Amino acid sequence: MNIEDFIIEIKPQYHGFVLSLNDYLIGKGCKLKLSTAKNGYLVSYQYGKKKYVLMNFVFRKGELFARIYGNNAVNYIDILESLPESMKKLIHKAAKCKRFEDPPKCTPKCGGYVFSFEGSELQKCRYFCFMFEVNEETGPFIRTLIEKELEQRQAL
Repeated sequence: MNIEDFIIEIKPQYHGFVLSLNDYLIGKGCKLKLSTAKNGYLVSYQYGKKKYVLMNFVFRKGELFARIYGNNAVNYIDILESLPESMKKLIHKAAKCKRFEDPPKCTPKCGGYVFSFEGSELQKCRYFCFMFEVNEETGPFIRTLIEKELEQRQAL
């Protein structure tokens, strides 16, 4: 299984975006991991010695989504606040992390995010907080978020 197998499964208008992002991440030292999931391919990019996942491409209802693991989002809130309203709404609507209400119900790998965003203190699940459908509007912003998160991880 390779990136070309995945590319065949996505809409042609997103091939360039995905391939460009793939080249960027590989060039910055990320490791590509491809597997299959219930809804199609799961494409993960890991960075660092402990192989922390930086982002995934996943399918939901036949559409391609980018899930960004924004462990360092508190360091680029200004970028988050410059997102289009559609993306900001998704952040606000994302599920609250169960760890903050009932820790045994949350997966140990989650841990959630706590950050101030647009005047609100948010406690969000790391699996859904920064999960955006890939489209013409979101693509450039997804790329910027991934670049900022990777910069933060590389600085550690």
